[in-house]
Amino acid sequence: MQPGARRSEVAGLHGGRLKIRLAARATQGAANEALRELLAELLQTRKSDVRIDSGETSRRKRVSVLGARRAPESLLSA
Repeated sequence: MQPGARRSEVAGLHGGRLKIRLAARATQGAANEALRELLAELLQTRKSDVRIDSGETSRRKRVSVLGARRAPESLLSA
C-alpha cells in the first residue's frame, strides 16, 4: 500500500504482492479506511466485508474480503 498518492488505484504486482496506491494519507487510520472502501468498490461488496487482518500500521497488509462478487485476480486489470 502506498498512501499519499495522487489518486487511489491498483498499481499491479510488486514483489509478488498487490500494490495499491491511495490518495488518503496514513494518519488516524485514513489510509486503512480508504483501502477498505477501494477494495469494497472494486470487488463489489460492502465495506464492512473488507477486513484488515494484519498490518494496520504497516504498508504491508493482509486483507480478508467476504462476499466479493468479483475475483481478486480481476484487480490486476482494474
